[in-house]
Amino acid sequence: MRTGSEPATARSALRARFWLSLWGLGWAVFGTAAFALAGRPGWAAACGVLWLLVTVDMTVILRHIRQGPHYQPGRDVPPYRPPDGPPCPGRPEHRHLYRGMSRHRHP
Repeated sequence: MRTGSEPATARSALRARFWLSLWGLGWAVFGTAAFALAGRPGWAAACGVLWLLVTVDMTVILRHIRQGPHYQPGRDVPPYRPPDGPPCPGRPEHRHLYRGMSRHRHP
C-alpha cells in the first residue's frame, strides 16, 4: 500500500550495499595495482580515485549499520507506521514544475 510517505520512511539495504562495496573495493584495489604494474598511470589513478570513493562509501555504510535499527532494522523490528493525515501537510496538492507558468496554454 502506498501512502505517499515512502521517501521519508524508506529503508536502505545496508548489508547488501556493504557487500557490493566490498566487491567494488576488491576490484578497485586490483585495478590500481594491475594498471600501476602495467605502466598505465592514468588508469591506475582512476582506479585509485574509485578506491577512495568506495572506501568513503563503506565508511558511511558501516556508520549507519552501527547506529542501529533506525538505519538498519532487523527482522524483529516492524515496518514504520505510515503517518496519519495528509502526506505533506501545508503543501498544495498540485505543484507546477515552473512557477508562474501554466501547464496548459489557453487562447
